[in-house]
Amino acid sequence: MASDISHIVKVHQKEFETYISYSSIQERTREIAARINEDYAGRSPLFIGVLNGVFMFAADLMKGIELPSEISFIKLSSYKDTSSSGNILELIGLKENLKDIDIIIIEDIIDTGETISHVVKKIQSLGPRSVEIATLLLKPEIFNKSIPLKYVGFKIPHKFVIGYGLDYNGLGRNLKDIYQIKEPLDH
Repeated sequence: MASDISHIVKVHQKEFETYISYSSIQERTREIAARINEDYAGRSPLFIGVLNGVFMFAADLMKGIELPSEISFIKLSSYKDTSSSGNILELIGLKENLKDIDIIIIEDIIDTGETISHVVKKIQSLGPRSVEIATLLLKPEIFNKSIPLKYVGFKIPHKFVIGYGLDYNGLGRNLKDIYQIKEPLDH
């Protein structure tokens, strides 16, 4: 998945190396958009992006959506430093009426599934016609929920990543590629 030329960036004294190139992200995002266009032909889904990390993926995904659709955002948080805190804090809620609407939740990354599980339960309680999930990244080795993930960009190992909207304590979201934390060399 890494690009041909590995690039190292330093964020908060930790080193990260290029893991998924911007061109690979763009290609995969176009493929997901094409599938959604096909799957939802004749329908008008509401996309719900989970902020903050999803803003780049959501913007690029929406550029490929050819359906009449709307987008809204919610903000939740479950990370502190480089690991999930386990506590999900809802910071900004939905204002739209979701009754009998097709919903596509857009996520940047799904690891254990705690956050997306919380979001799906809340949205399903509001009576939508359907709920599907589109995520750029999935860490399958730690995903422990039975929630179906219909649109997955990349399956990645359980290592911390930044860039393309993902951050490390607030920094790194503006990086165009996705970077993986650099492991110390064993000597």
